[in-house]
Amino acid sequence: MPAVLNVSAYLFTRLEDPAALRPVLRERALAAGLKGTILLAEEGINLFLAGEADGVRGFVDDLRADTRLAALTTKESWSAGQPFGKMLVKVKREIIRMDRPTIRPEAGRAPAVAPATLRRWLDQGHDDDGREVVLLDTRNAFEVGYGTFRGAVDWGIERFTQFPDAAASHRDDLAGKTVVSFCTGGIRCEKAAIHLREEGVDAFQLEGGILGYFEHVGGDHWAGECFVFDGREALSPDLAPRG
Repeated sequence: MPAVLNVSAYLFTRLEDPAALRPVLRERALAAGLKGTILLAEEGINLFLAGEADGVRGFVDDLRADTRLAALTTKESWSAGQPFGKMLVKVKREIIRMDRPTIRPEAGRAPAVAPATLRRWLDQGHDDDGREVVLLDTRNAFEVGYGTFRGAVDWGIERFTQFPDAAASHRDDLAGKTVVSFCTGGIRCEKAAIHLREEGVDAFQLEGGILGYFEHVGGDHWAGECFVFDGREALSPDLAPRG
């Protein structure tokens, strides 16, 4: 078993004091021997961490002791070495930038589709109501280049702030279809699905994102790898790092 545990997690939850929380979490992470990045904003938390398993899991348990973060769930994978060079804790305006202040997932999520359900829909060629399923990749174009679901729609955006304009341009293409937005870990597709539903599209989000799909289903209907924002570069459907 590789020695380094990698976790990614996010939670949209109201944090009134992200600046005050920053030094506390940084001190705890350093004490646990962790490296990676934690993003804090009033809308929630987004983190990518790696280290010795007990240290990583203990840190996450401490986070969940805060009632605001009790629902935080992680996706785990392993690597032979530490994929991060330092430990960063940053305060941002958004934990994933969309520049649409009215999109507030902490106030209510869009409906989600479990990985096993999505695989069944793709196996049968339609959703449970017989409607066409459109897989919409909400990631940036260079990420899509590493791999994506077969037949997925890719609007070729260079950054997530371009997604709303792209959605407006392609809204008619999605009419009358069941749209499942997906991204690496779920954070972008969560905002994307809310925005699409506000635009009148019958949109869902893939629960847990691509990494959650890999964990629960494997590589069915997937082609290639999944880009990740650390030294591993990309993961295969068995969650093994490139190389």
